[in-house]
Amino acid sequence: MIDSSVYNYINVLDKAADAAWLRNEAITNNIANADTPGYKRQDISFETQLQKAMKVSKYESVDAKVADLKARDMQGRTYTDYDNFSYRLDGNNVDIQTENVTLVKNQLKYNGLIQSFNQEFSNLKMVIK
Repeated sequence: MIDSSVYNYINVLDKAADAAWLRNEAITNNIANADTPGYKRQDISFETQLQKAMKVSKYESVDAKVADLKARDMQGRTYTDYDNFSYRLDGNNVDIQTENVTLVKNQLKYNGLIQSFNQEFSNLKMVIK
């Protein structure tokens, strides 16, 4: 994480991309274990943590809230989704079709984050020139 106010939004994009990458790994792990008895679906919590961190900030403007964010507030955390739920007799709660759709959605999000990342650096390069 870069410690300068110039990079506040880049830091958020960086952490969001990291979380999307972790989510991609979790989804592919879910797909690989779709037929494993007793396996429970894993996911990454990032967006809700970021929203909470933004809400508890004492500042009014989005720029000030983003500047106030700490790295620990933007860590993706793995959790077991619907731990006590299973619609299958073997105790597995992975739906392969849902996982495939979620994987595509996450890949689109990741690509959008990378494009935003590149745009932020292009803006910085333009200012430097």
